[in-house]
Amino acid sequence: MRNNFLYTHQLKPKQKGRQMQHFPIFLALEHRKVVVCGGDEAAIAKLRLILKTTADIHVIAQEAASEIVKWADEGRLTLTLRDVTLADLQGAALVYAAEEDATRDADIAALAKQAGALLNIVDNLQDSEFITPAIVDRDPVTVAIGTEGAAPVLARKIKADLEERLHPQLGMMARVAKGFRKLAEALPHGRPRRDFWTAYYGKAAPRAVDGGESALRDTLDGLLDQHLNREKRDGFVSFVGAGPGDPELLTLKARKLLHEADVVIHDALVPQQILELARREALLVDVGKRGFAPSTRQDDINALLVEHAQTGAQVVRIKGGDSVVFARLDEEAEVLDAAGIDYAVVPGITAASAAAAAIGKSLTRRGRNSELRLLTGHDVAGFAEQDWRALTRPGQVAAIYMGKKAARFLQGRLLMHGGAVDTPVTFVANAGRPDQTIVASTLANMASDLDDAALSGPAITLLGLTPRTLPQDLPAPEHTTHELFEIAAE
Repeated sequence: MRNNFLYTHQLKPKQKGRQMQHFPIFLALEHRKVVVCGGDEAAIAKLRLILKTTADIHVIAQEAASEIVKWADEGRLTLTLRDVTLADLQGAALVYAAEEDATRDADIAALAKQAGALLNIVDNLQDSEFITPAIVDRDPVTVAIGTEGAAPVLARKIKADLEERLHPQLGMMARVAKGFRKLAEALPHGRPRRDFWTAYYGKAAPRAVDGGESALRDTLDGLLDQHLNREKRDGFVSFVGAGPGDPELLTLKARKLLHEADVVIHDALVPQQILELARREALLVDVGKRGFAPSTRQDDINALLVEHAQTGAQVVRIKGGDSVVFARLDEEAEVLDAAGIDYAVVPGITAASAAAAAIGKSLTRRGRNSELRLLTGHDVAGFAEQDWRALTRPGQVAAIYMGKKAARFLQGRLLMHGGAVDTPVTFVANAGRPDQTIVASTLANMASDLDDAALSGPAITLLGLTPRTLPQDLPAPEHTTHELFEIAAE
């Protein structure tokens, strides 16, 4: 009978292939025909929004509420009191079926299809071709909030939060800035312009807005002169640890740097969800090293860091895990030192910590081990130089990175140097991610158990630790991230 146990456990995967059902766009409606079919409350709710546009608005209804009649008398829309016909909908950019009667709305839908017009049926997401989002209006700044119809109350809450947070005079700031954009083109394209507008909206405009449009224009003049005459910003490289792959485990500083980066140079272990936190305009450069597969040479990575930083770019060199653990930080930093380029290091959660958290165990424990060894099994030649006898002592704990291929070598060396056959060994693949997998074994059977598990993705080998319990999903947080920021600020 085998004296080990084996189990694999996968965290409940997040929904894969989830894509937007409704693509958010801002549709030009100036002088274009928009038809609202219906004359009661549902129609009024839509009209209150559409009347903010410059569209040519037509209301077709058997009867119309007094508010709609008033708008028609004011010349803000055209009201026709009769049933809808195909001719009414032809040439329309948008059609709203707001009769609040399923049969009549279905008839309107059929006519809209014949007319080739986009259709929204009020309170009928399934049969609508577009939806109208909740909107925060700071003309000309508009924020649209959609939930695919799944949570309209949540959309309204987000709207209310944004209404409170956005400066009430943001529209004036934007209108004045719009007229200044041509003058701002005197600044070089890219970061210099972005820094200028960031300074305007971030501090200068909120301070000056109480003085009205003339004060804002004076502020822009002074700010432009300041930015035209300032010294060119030097390039800079930030070495950032991406952690085990969960975007929520990124540090706040890492998020900030990603948002500000001109260039993001990333390895293969940084997931798309984290890369999407970078600005849409940022250049993303994949320099992944893949075991036993085509990889980017280290010399090429070094050259890319220098090349982009010398253009004045703010570069984020982001690596899976912690940027100071098996991440070739020294090699890349030395190249930057030689080129006279400044840099900073932002740590992340290393895979060993994520793996230990996954199995509910500490990497160190009073009375068990007062030291922890971090090893890499990628370089087997260097791996052979370990103090194997020390690793076999009772209570020793080691975290071995990139050790799947070296599992049999590790097993043989430890047994050769007196390792107990029942020494616990745990493999954690894709630690902290939705597809996290845990295999618990012993020194006697670790290689065969690893083969049986056929783990995909990077794995940490935890020598001397066995899982406490099966991993469970974390409970829902009591506060949102936004609320936690507010609590911290208080």
